[in-house]
Amino acid sequence: MAKTLILRFGRFSRLIEIKTFWIIFFLCILTILHCMFSLSLGKVFIPFDQILKEILTPTQSEYTFIIESLRLPRIVLAMLVGIALGLSGLILQNIVRNPLASPDILGVTSGASVAVVCFMTFLSAQLSLHWLPLFAILGAWCAAFLIYLLSWKGGTTSIRLVLMGIGVSTILGAITTLTLVLGPLNTMLSTYVWLTGSVYGALWQDIAHLSIWLIVMIPLLICFSRYLNPHELEDSILVGLGLNPERNRMCLLFIAVALAAVAIAYAGAIAFVGLIAPHIARQLVPRSFAGLAWVSGLVGANLVIFADLIGRTVFLPLDLPAGIFIAVFGTPFFIYLLLKQRF
Repeated sequence: MAKTLILRFGRFSRLIEIKTFWIIFFLCILTILHCMFSLSLGKVFIPFDQILKEILTPTQSEYTFIIESLRLPRIVLAMLVGIALGLSGLILQNIVRNPLASPDILGVTSGASVAVVCFMTFLSAQLSLHWLPLFAILGAWCAAFLIYLLSWKGGTTSIRLVLMGIGVSTILGAITTLTLVLGPLNTMLSTYVWLTGSVYGALWQDIAHLSIWLIVMIPLLICFSRYLNPHELEDSILVGLGLNPERNRMCLLFIAVALAAVAIAYAGAIAFVGLIAPHIARQLVPRSFAGLAWVSGLVGANLVIFADLIGRTVFLPLDLPAGIFIAVFGTPFFIYLLLKQRF
């Protein structure tokens, strides 16, 4: 039996597994070190002592612009995007009871992609690029609503959500390709960069907007988190336990889509993070949602930070999108999961 620690504050109590606590602590330290290395490495190398001096004492130096305006916003945005995608993938895998579920496989990413490609092709000349995140979020919501509607037959089931998600994702992918072919060449390059997924050109304004969404969605997730572990059981068992599986599934799907949509809106269609992070988390900690949520978010953050670090340092002077390297990691992992399910 796992060793546990009980915390009590008045009427509030929490059971914490010691192993989970130390895994989370280690991942937090790893994330901090990862951020420090990412701040240090690049076309201009910055020593660690200069980074600490710049962060702890707000004085102007030769590295101020590089740290505060170029590298730190990218790192913070990558971290928030990884957390959002990791949590979204964990929720989806729980509610559909399928280890292959993730925002990109179930069509959420495809919906955002169609909306962004249509915006870049037909509306970018009339509207400012500040409207692009809103279109991405609306596209993701419309795709999720369509999948849920097509899956409805006196209620929804996990298998119908998965099959409809894959079907809708395929159709939306074809529409995206068709729109790119018919669109003007001058917008194709920027559209492809967004479709690949990149945190290049991150602004503190984007980070503030994304943070607001996370501040709203994570407390909602905490409120519904007690329903996630039971959702791995059959619906008939959930009804016998006094739960409403359809209502809970709809609310949790709403939270998962919101987390994925805002991450995609500000960093592009980054794939596989929502698939990989929950699986790594399950290998590290027991199947308690609270521990899995912490670990999935931290693993997702490190994946995106690491991919962005490789993209902007290994191929200098080129600055390649982070989504390329996440796909390089994610595709073999996805094939491994398929083979594991087969055997």
